[in-house]
Amino acid sequence: MMRRFSRLALVVLAISLIAMPAAAADDSQEAWAALAKGGHVALIRHGNAPPGHGGDPPGFRMDDCSTQRNLDDKGRAQARALGEAFRNRGVRVDRIASSPVCRCMDTASLMAVGQVESSWALVPDRDPNARVRLRELKEMVGNWRGPGTLVLVTHGFTIRPLIGIIPNQAEVVVLRPTPGIEPGAHVVGRIAAPR
Repeated sequence: MMRRFSRLALVVLAISLIAMPAAAADDSQEAWAALAKGGHVALIRHGNAPPGHGGDPPGFRMDDCSTQRNLDDKGRAQARALGEAFRNRGVRVDRIASSPVCRCMDTASLMAVGQVESSWALVPDRDPNARVRLRELKEMVGNWRGPGTLVLVTHGFTIRPLIGIIPNQAEVVVLRPTPGIEPGAHVVGRIAAPR
């Protein structure tokens, strides 16, 4: 019985490993199709900014990029590649907003898909008991109608309270607005960060 279970477990594991890349590819294809259709939201975590985890260094100031974690060469290349992918796939961007933090603004600007506006709704709430920015973000996402795409460039700790995941740096999560239904959007799919 144990030997039979082990073989079965191995077969199931092998099938799941083979199917996972296909499922991820389908997820990405569905996400790109939704963006090209319009009326969706592209939620993007900023490009690669070492060390990659945690916040900014001591002495962080919003008005001085030199005091912040910033995009490295890889992060800048990711941002340009995202913009190129949006253009190549025919994604019409009607609005692009970014956290005012430099690594987000730089990601949004380097994408070159539209005039970037700054929004405090894309900065993580400091007080988990008073989620003013999260409420504003939910309204921004839930009320989007298009006809094109709303692009939001933000932080992992802004995305997690909205949809329950922290995407990788430069990963795109595509949302379909669901006004009046919490959390204001449904995840259509995810697009891996450019390499």
